[in-house]
Amino acid sequence: MAEEKTKTGFLGYLTQLMDRFSGDKVIFLIALFLMLISVVSVFSSTPRLVNEGHGIDRVSIMLDQLKVVAIGFVLIFSLYFFGKQDWFRWFSKLGFLVSLAMLFILVFNLNLGFVKAGSINGARRILIIGGFQFHVYEYVKLFMIMYLGWALDTFKNDGFQWANRLAEKYPAMERLGRSSYQKVLYIYAPILIVTMMVSVGSNSSALFIGGILILMVLIGGLEVRDVALVGVVLLMLFGAMFGAYKVGWLKDTRLGTLVSRITNDDEATMKVLLESPRESPEWLKARGKLDQPVGALLAIKEGGFWGKGIGSSTQKYQVPVIFGDYMFSFIVEETGVWGALILIILYFSLLARGTLVARMCDNYYDKIIVSGLIILVTGQAFMHMCVNVHMPFVPQTGQTLPLVSHGTNAFIVFSVVFGILLNISKDARDNMARKKAELEAEAARSWTQDSTV
Repeated sequence: MAEEKTKTGFLGYLTQLMDRFSGDKVIFLIALFLMLISVVSVFSSTPRLVNEGHGIDRVSIMLDQLKVVAIGFVLIFSLYFFGKQDWFRWFSKLGFLVSLAMLFILVFNLNLGFVKAGSINGARRILIIGGFQFHVYEYVKLFMIMYLGWALDTFKNDGFQWANRLAEKYPAMERLGRSSYQKVLYIYAPILIVTMMVSVGSNSSALFIGGILILMVLIGGLEVRDVALVGVVLLMLFGAMFGAYKVGWLKDTRLGTLVSRITNDDEATMKVLLESPRESPEWLKARGKLDQPVGALLAIKEGGFWGKGIGSSTQKYQVPVIFGDYMFSFIVEETGVWGALILIILYFSLLARGTLVARMCDNYYDKIIVSGLIILVTGQAFMHMCVNVHMPFVPQTGQTLPLVSHGTNAFIVFSVVFGILLNISKDARDNMARKKAELEAEAARSWTQDSTV
């Protein structure tokens, strides 16, 4: 027996541990691989931070990323082992109110002492709570998906008790008891409100969040006509804002940044760069516009099929924050097409596996939450890749590569996402096992009865 234990060793122990893991093993392994890729990629892609004199070194960066990954693991396993559906539902009910409170402080630039609004690169996107920075939009994505899962489930079961009680008690509020009004009040209005409030600090994030929420409502089974109407209203609001920007009313907002990113003309910018005196304001502005998109494309081109090799990237010295918004291009430069394929396969596998888990759930709330979270992870991943390859009509905006890019807040949020997915997948597999046992028992009874006859 001792000899057998020696033969199995660590791999044998790991195999036994995975056998006892009742959550979805594929989703867990995808998270594990992405985290491992993150540690190597962040360490290799951050020499520019060191060279710019931020008072840090490569080892410190590596240790910081390992700490973030460790926190992510703790969150994943805590939610997997100890999370309960009742807790998720309770928090989901508050998701919109929490998002609204965070965005309200941000939009109106409030300073409440312990909590105050902050800005990054001139845009209000963070809250400073007790000295720690929280990137609001990263958390709003998760909170609103959780809220919408609760709202869709409650609407399906006619469970909006507060609205129903008011409708019964006060004749003037009788309309609140109608399903059409409850859809607007609890589902469509929160989507519109959050999307427009996010647009104050980031129009591209607003479009991304609004798109995810609308797609989630479609998957939830509400009428396509109603959902299309919400989409039209959002487009009209953005159109009105664009018109106001064109006539000069919104010149000081982030709308100009979105317009320039969507209609970005690299050839025209390159012409300005070549024709302007070196180090002139025009030359510096043009170069700044080209640093990231052109540098990312150059990294992908230089990576080729096989890549330059781990640690051999050159664009990591040229492209600002390549370790965040342009991590995909960096990975392609060092590992080539093979690295890109591995990432694409991992995220596609997550999409396929998440779809399977959603189908295995026998609870509507679980189904819609899993669907929304999977859309969030894979949607952001593929948007990140589209930005990196400079796909036409895709805003050149910062979206991290989930569980890979450097960024504490995003990493924590996606760790929570995977923890919830694994927790629900555990219940889903239990449900499938129970149904399978019931079907086998029913088949056995039928066979016994037929044999007796």
